[in-house]
Amino acid sequence: MPYLYQSSKPRPCALPGAARPTHSSGKGYEELKQECLRRGVLFEDSDFPACNSSLFFSENPPIPFIWKRPGEIVKDPKFVLGGATRTDICQGDLGDCWLLAAIASLTLNEKTLARVVPLDQKFGPDYAGIFHFQFWQHNEWLDVVIDDRLPTFKGRLVFLHSADLNEFWSALLEKAYAKLNGSYEALKGGSTIEAMEDFTGGIGEMYDVKAAPDNFYEILEKALKRGSMVGCSIDTSSAAESEARTPSGLIKGHAYSVTGIEEVSYRGRPVKLIRIRNPWGQVEWNGPWSDNSPEWHSVSPSEQRRLSQAAQDDGEFWMKFEDFKVHFDKVEICNLTPDALEDNTAHKWEVTIHQGSWVRGSTAGGCRNFLETFWTNPQIKLHLTEKDDGQDDCTFIAALMQKGRRKLKKLGAEMLTIGYSIYESPSRDGHLGKDFFRYHPSKARSKTYINLREVSNRFKLPPGDYVLIPTTFEPHQEADFCLRIFSEKKAITEDLDENVAIDLPEPLHPTSSPEETEEEKQFQALFEQISGKDMEISAEELEYVLNTVLKKTKNIKFKNLSLISCRNIISLMDTSGNGKLEFSEFKVFWEKMKKWINIFLQFDFDKSGSMSSYELRGALKAAGYQLNNYLLQLIVLRYSDEQFQIEFDDFLNCLIRLENASRVFQALSVKNKEFINLNIGE
Repeated sequence: MPYLYQSSKPRPCALPGAARPTHSSGKGYEELKQECLRRGVLFEDSDFPACNSSLFFSENPPIPFIWKRPGEIVKDPKFVLGGATRTDICQGDLGDCWLLAAIASLTLNEKTLARVVPLDQKFGPDYAGIFHFQFWQHNEWLDVVIDDRLPTFKGRLVFLHSADLNEFWSALLEKAYAKLNGSYEALKGGSTIEAMEDFTGGIGEMYDVKAAPDNFYEILEKALKRGSMVGCSIDTSSAAESEARTPSGLIKGHAYSVTGIEEVSYRGRPVKLIRIRNPWGQVEWNGPWSDNSPEWHSVSPSEQRRLSQAAQDDGEFWMKFEDFKVHFDKVEICNLTPDALEDNTAHKWEVTIHQGSWVRGSTAGGCRNFLETFWTNPQIKLHLTEKDDGQDDCTFIAALMQKGRRKLKKLGAEMLTIGYSIYESPSRDGHLGKDFFRYHPSKARSKTYINLREVSNRFKLPPGDYVLIPTTFEPHQEADFCLRIFSEKKAITEDLDENVAIDLPEPLHPTSSPEETEEEKQFQALFEQISGKDMEISAEELEYVLNTVLKKTKNIKFKNLSLISCRNIISLMDTSGNGKLEFSEFKVFWEKMKKWINIFLQFDFDKSGSMSSYELRGALKAAGYQLNNYLLQLIVLRYSDEQFQIEFDDFLNCLIRLENASRVFQALSVKNKEFINLNIGE
């Protein structure tokens, strides 16, 4: 099924209180639970059944998994035991450490955790085998219900589990996230920032630690104080290095959580420390400031208590910030949206959100390397009006996210390579054309085009108007996208998708000319030869006339016009209603036809006899029709071929239908005005 264009007009930020139920029955968690309690049965989720298709899509399970409810695994199951903490997260036999690192960070913010994991759930008198969790997806909060059947092997949980075998909130959360993405296998491999955003609706930033700014410690300190979620990792140089253990106890290609950052007094000098957690719940840093290192002997017991320092093999450890910068390569920060922050938070971001689509043949133009189609991408205008406090520039983060690709993994879809460019806006409004981008360089752009779910960067630009162009790297690649602008001061955005407008010349009427042109004499002779004395021709006869004339025109390479086109021409021009065309009517149409031929030749750049569908916007505008992206996409789907080419016959049919539609629209407008005037008169 082709992608249908989504308008990228700005939308308000979604609120978690209005989470949308997602179960196929249309019922919410509470209704499904009460239904089970009345019937005296435990909930079984038909949307995510306890079978192999919920586990893997590319292979069969390597071992015979048995789905069991918590009460069948332990005698006294608990949803949360002693509070939901980062030590409740222990990785199982699934490559989703990126997700587990995000869950560990989630536990550090009580308010955010309670939204994703409603903590009023329990195994007790009203237990019905149903639980629910809330996730953010592309500016919408979703309420995902699951049953509590979990995959086990030899009576133990196979995937994520708590260090306390009686506690199940983390295992059930992983199952709900797997359901959201289609299967457990869909969770293999990812970026911590992806899950962080789904838990908060926040916006991610990635830092290369080796090239981080001088105030990187302060950036991390401020992020953690704001409640932001922070993850880190060590790069690998080959697949063989993935999850390889270094001599210092760190794991390459593995996602860690940053859970704290503090300054401690050590032998009279301040030392900057950072606290890291391995989601495995074990395997820790063994260098300076590790759990049992001698440095702690010179730190007072009260200071150790303040830092929650304990020599336990729980996967969490402190290290010197300078050592952190040496050993780690990437840091991911998820900045929270205003609704995710505490009310007393000093700084809150202003957020604007646009949804849109890249559609083959109309709005999937690719990056600036492909100038001929780049200008057809969606365009969003950004008005920066307020400077940052005490600054001359305006700070904002632009984050471009491709939607639903993880869920489409089972269909063979991969993450597309995406990015964006930002241009200073000219004074005029409307969709910017090819020539603008030919002669104007970008003012800013995403650091790279990359095949991640989201690309985001922080910018500082002078106040003014800008146009942001979100794109895939290659043209003709289809996906839905979500563009979010986080700004320190309020920024105004608008979609440059054009309004529908019709600007046609006054219709010509059949007239008798005192002197016939040579062209008219030739047409009249051909008419008389075919039609006879009544000088009226049928669609079949019109087909012969037009193709005979067009074959004699030297600069035209397109194929013959079809019979369908000729029938459409008669429906447009026949004023008598007899299904035939008089010579006077034909003369009027021929004037239109010459104009349309010239337009087609103007946009047939390679003189091949066909026009790129990406040029259709300009061609239709030259003919008097200004269309928005949605209408343009529908026309491209109807009239272009698999190579996104439009033959003249299809272009002609398109214009005839548009003119017919405009006549109906104008007639209705006149009738409505008459009706309004009549009512006003009464």
